[in-house]
Amino acid sequence: MGAHDDIHMPPVSDDLDWEAELGVVVGRPGRHIPRRRALDHVAGYTVANDVTVRDWQHRTREFLSGKTFEATTPVGPTLVTSDELPSGASGLTISGSVDGHTMQKSNTADLLFGVADVIAYVSTVITLGPGDLILTGTPGGVGAGRDPKVFLRPGQELLTSVEGIGELRNAVVKDSL
Repeated sequence: MGAHDDIHMPPVSDDLDWEAELGVVVGRPGRHIPRRRALDHVAGYTVANDVTVRDWQHRTREFLSGKTFEATTPVGPTLVTSDELPSGASGLTISGSVDGHTMQKSNTADLLFGVADVIAYVSTVITLGPGDLILTGTPGGVGAGRDPKVFLRPGQELLTSVEGIGELRNAVVKDSL
């Protein structure tokens, strides 16, 4: 979904959560890519929010169902090429806010796994192709990790940004049955 599209809260859950993330867009195909060559396969970077339906994410040991509801993962608004950013897009501020309140703020240098590590790992499982999008993980501050837990509600606005790349601005709406 686009950078300014509405996020659709599914009618089967009230546990809609945010995950500000750096998106990596693959530019060259590859399989079993060694870490030392992984960044050669990057076309550029974008902003993403891996909005997750938490109760569905935890229904089984596999997270897939909570990550794949329609109209829940905004991406964009631009693709910034690798040569315009530090190597591996490291050292960029990444943040997420809800209704103007900062919920996540960190730096891409603090991700558990750097871009090269992620590409090397994913390419052991599947062949990466031009245009594939890889999300790199989210910093602390998601709603499910708070005490008490905080989840998105219809009418709220989610703002996600990555320094040097851009921002997403998305309203949350209740999806209909």
